[in-house]
Amino acid sequence: MAFKTLLLTFLIFISFSFLLLAQSRGIDSTYIEDVPDKMILRYYFSRKYTELNFSDQLGVYEPNSGLNMGVGFTFQKFTLNIAVPFSFLNPERQKDWPRFLDLQSHIYPNNWIIDLFGQFYTGYIIKDYYATGEDYFRRDIRTVKLGVSASYLFNGEKMSFEAAFHQTAIQKKSAFSPMLGFEAYRVRISGNELILPQENGPIPGNYTRADYYQVGPNAGIAGTLVIGKGFFLTGAASGNLGLGFSKADRDKETLNVNLMTGYFLRGFAGYNGKRFSINGSYVYKQLNLANQQDVSPSANTGNYRINVVYKITPSKKFADTYSRFNVVRLLEKIKG
Repeated sequence: MAFKTLLLTFLIFISFSFLLLAQSRGIDSTYIEDVPDKMILRYYFSRKYTELNFSDQLGVYEPNSGLNMGVGFTFQKFTLNIAVPFSFLNPERQKDWPRFLDLQSHIYPNNWIIDLFGQFYTGYIIKDYYATGEDYFRRDIRTVKLGVSASYLFNGEKMSFEAAFHQTAIQKKSAFSPMLGFEAYRVRISGNELILPQENGPIPGNYTRADYYQVGPNAGIAGTLVIGKGFFLTGAASGNLGLGFSKADRDKETLNVNLMTGYFLRGFAGYNGKRFSINGSYVYKQLNLANQQDVSPSANTGNYRINVVYKITPSKKFADTYSRFNVVRLLEKIKG
């Protein structure tokens, strides 16, 4: 647990560093209305997950995650959300299973889309195993996924993903932008037994542990469509070409190198006004991993959320006091 705490601290530090280092040309007020004096209060439902897709060999291992209910706020560029997977929301979730930790940070400074991943899952399930109507349970399977994705929006001064994701601005006019960036990931999949059950015979490349690395560029397009007054559709789609490495535990001859493709999708929709907002979002990363003979998995991460937002204007005294302790503002002063 100490390692996970250290990683959380590292991810928070990196998140703020990206916010400070990502240079911005500002915003075009013709397209975006900034509301820096507003505190964004949110009530939301969300689910985060990383599934393992072994396609023809087995199907999809799904984690024992569930629907979360939470509250949060955003003020002066700092966001804090706290959510809990209450049992009444997840009656089918397995009880007394190993705990997991899913850290995802999706950051949208002007002109940038930045995603950070630190995920630690233990315990997976295959629904309707081989069409038998029964579920296949593997409490022992563990997945560790660390990654970063950063893409530059060439017309980012006219588009606000902050408006779509955090509602800290209002998109007034439709806009589109090409995007270009890079991605890097490290994934480990392990178990106490072979990852793929061999009920129908041996599977070449099967393993009890494999380590994967991937790095490469991405490119895509992003856009936001404003409908009427306050209603919006915002999305981004990118593909990546990565140099992938894999190393399994069977012997010393299992190092493989492949060119891998994948994609990153995100979508937001709803109403965002000066006082209220209700919206939904979905972020999905499909990550193909370098093969081990016949074993060609993908580690796919999703995060969907429904928000109900109320915006208030705190008093000047509160805002000034808060500003003195706001980590983002303190780092901005250091940068300046």
